Amino acid sequence: MTDLASRPGVIPYVDNHDGQRRLLTIDIPPSSGNAVRFYAPFASIDGRQYVVSWGSVTFEIPADRNVHVSVHLLTNYGSGVTSTPFASIVLAPHPGPVRLFANFNNNAEGALLPVG
Repeated sequence: MTDLASRPGVIPYVDNHDGQRRLLTIDIPPSSGNAVRFYAPFASIDGRQYVVSWGSVTFEIPADRNVHVSVHLLTNYGSGVTSTPFASIVLAPHPGPVRLFANFNNNAEGALLPVG
């Protein structure tokens, strides 16, 4: 575990990686009052999926290579197949921390936008 992962509230990077690391914060605001009741947010870092809460969540990620980040909303509301919104981005290597904003619209489309 690195110093970053020992900070309160930081989800450690659990895959094999011996290089430099940095912090990634993802802001996942509910798009509506119904979103909180009917959807659960999930964040994935390099394919490893985490059930997270609405709001901000911070991960430790590699700083010396590309990292795939995705966020999707899962629901079991209604019957049949339900389309759930998702957003995805590949972060290039960089030493500094990064903050992303998850934006979902009513057409089940999403985007992860850099903040700052």
